Amino acid sequence: MHRTHTCGELRLEDLNKTVTLAGWVQRVRNKGGLVWVDLRDRYGITQLIFEEGEVAAPLLKEAGSLGREFVVQAEGTVIERTAKNDRIPTGDIEIRVNGLKVLNKAKVPPFIIEDDTDGGEDLRMKYRYLDLRRNVIREKLHLRHKMMQETRKYMDAKNFMEVETPVLIKSTPEGARDFVVPSRIHSGEFYALPQSPQTFKQLLMVSGFDRYFQIVKCFRDEDLRADRQPEFTQIDCEMSFVEQEDILEIFEGMIRHLFREVKGVELEEVPRMTYADAMRLYGNDKPDVRFGMPFFELTDLAQGKGFNVFDNAELVVGICATGAAGYTRKQIDALTDWVKRPQIGARGLVYVKCNEDGTFKSSVDKFYTQEDLKAWADKAGAAAGDLILVLSGELNATRKQLSELRLKMGEDLGLRDRFTYKPLWVLDFPLLEWDEETARFHAMHHPFTSPKKEDIPLLDADPGKVRANAYDLVINGVEIGGGSIRIHDKATQQLMFRHLGFTEAEAQSQFGFLMEAFEYGAPPHGGIAFGFDRLCAIFGGSDSIRDYIAFPKNNAGRDVMINSPSPVSESQLEELSIAIREKKEL
Repeated sequence: MHRTHTCGELRLEDLNKTVTLAGWVQRVRNKGGLVWVDLRDRYGITQLIFEEGEVAAPLLKEAGSLGREFVVQAEGTVIERTAKNDRIPTGDIEIRVNGLKVLNKAKVPPFIIEDDTDGGEDLRMKYRYLDLRRNVIREKLHLRHKMMQETRKYMDAKNFMEVETPVLIKSTPEGARDFVVPSRIHSGEFYALPQSPQTFKQLLMVSGFDRYFQIVKCFRDEDLRADRQPEFTQIDCEMSFVEQEDILEIFEGMIRHLFREVKGVELEEVPRMTYADAMRLYGNDKPDVRFGMPFFELTDLAQGKGFNVFDNAELVVGICATGAAGYTRKQIDALTDWVKRPQIGARGLVYVKCNEDGTFKSSVDKFYTQEDLKAWADKAGAAAGDLILVLSGELNATRKQLSELRLKMGEDLGLRDRFTYKPLWVLDFPLLEWDEETARFHAMHHPFTSPKKEDIPLLDADPGKVRANAYDLVINGVEIGGGSIRIHDKATQQLMFRHLGFTEAEAQSQFGFLMEAFEYGAPPHGGIAFGFDRLCAIFGGSDSIRDYIAFPKNNAGRDVMINSPSPVSESQLEELSIAIREKKEL
């Protein structure tokens, strides 16, 4: 072994021990007759000391010539430090070195490999293997590791079996775009990488594996953002002989277990909210309930007073920002400009200040009396010192705009503490959603989601009103898990495919294997999948999932470290029977 101890474990009780350490040189402080070296490995930092009179001159000189990130082995004796460092666990001791071996020299790194680095994100992604040496990144990956272990521990205790499902599967047009993989042996045919193991886990239920889970890689060829990567990890789960309540109980228990064991946090009872209420009160199917500020509708009170902006609106709706009446005109103008940005799309913003003397000051005083504004305040539950903000327009668009404004106000007022955790179950999603581009209904989740039994007659009469037996788990405004009770009989699945616009031949071609399996005794079943990367980011108090993935892609879906994706040779393309069309000059 190159070492007897790691760089993070030695303490005062180890005084006078002869030890051997190995690691990377983080910093060298050369005072001529005295050299200190900070030696780092995955476990921590230990200070090495080389002192004139205590070590041979060549050794002292060699220590002073060490460069950052040299890989070295040092042998010496543990002694007590005279100037202790209470910022690191090994800060009470140091190693008086009597032997040093350079195992590998290093070029000067392109950025400082410390918690406070001078490297930008693009540079750190290019040299990700260096970025991973930094404690702040290592700690995030250790958090991910611990969450994986605790997930497996909980699932095993609940009799779930971890089963691997195929990575090369069949492409289907529903959902996000597939990554496709050409087959060399079967010329002109393609595999797809799984967006989720959905059909396979349902087949496992047919097979009698009544409790399945898998921590699994999934792939979606879609536009990227901070919480999305082309390849991501799910905690994928399925259970047989269960109803919705059983799923919620088991997986609420899993989330409680993770918070307790990983964060030392005992969660309060997880409340539940219907999709309809989430949209009505927060304009969002994943509301952040760390703070209040629910919507209140003013359509009846605000219309008919001569203010055309409100009179011509489908919805007039507002929020009440507690204690924000002190906002200046400049601050309110900035909010107005913010909601009018193309990303939000509002036409304007109306405000009402609730003054301490019981009067009201608004941007629409010309149209509304003090009595009118008091009625607004009563509807909002507003008190003296509060600020009412109102938007209007088409129902769905206005709710979405006000949702964004609510989140901004929550952030500006300090109501979205990253280390306060408020989970929420959102239930009863619509089964179908209308797509203007294709002029047909699509499954809001996926085509295997079961409709509420009482809503099945509406599939013919009013498909948009059919509710799904589906549920999402939201934490702090982020959807971290979603699932449903599945369809488990062929007739209902055929009915669902028909309402999604599949011909009988298309349904048979794409999902015939599943419908045939249902004819061999499929049990009632349901499941859920958690976005593991997002869950790690929430536990770590981050917006971005990238630092919780060892080798992530950038915003363009590229791995700039290995330069992927990249072209392949013509001979490879020929083997795969793929022809690349030449770009024609205009």
